[in-house]
Amino acid sequence: MKVHDLKPDEGSRKRAKRKGRGIAGKGGKTAGRGTKGQHSRGRGKVRVGFEGGQLPLQIRVPKLRGFDNPFRVEYQAINLDTIAESGLTEVTPEALYAKSLIGKDVLVKVLGRGELSGAVTVKAHAFSKSAEEAITAAGGSIEKIPLPFSVRPPSSGNQHMNR
Repeated sequence: MKVHDLKPDEGSRKRAKRKGRGIAGKGGKTAGRGTKGQHSRGRGKVRVGFEGGQLPLQIRVPKLRGFDNPFRVEYQAINLDTIAESGLTEVTPEALYAKSLIGKDVLVKVLGRGELSGAVTVKAHAFSKSAEEAITAAGGSIEKIPLPFSVRPPSSGNQHMNR
């Protein structure tokens, strides 16, 4: 068998339909494209996202703004190793601010990285479980400071809408 003897299988190759060859038959005149309009002319294609001149969705949607949760409570984290290095026996937000370890008027959360050598009394707005266990294991005590009213999430329902 030689290259010139090769032929495709019977029925595997179908002749292309000859469209737009006069007004007779199915593929004549408008060639199945209907009459007038964008899709009847040329390739009949538009770029992705084109909405016929209307401002496209990707431009209408705000960019890089995201969502701001009005009930988010942000804490400034402080670890046990930082408390141990500070040398304080009674740790409060005021004492940490005086040592320049936290910012002014922030909510403090104590995290459990590091170890405490002695008993320490820690007053903060929040504690991680590992921090609580480490402080009590070292013979210290914890005291949770209540959150200020402005950052407390609503108790139930849509009561926050009436504030």
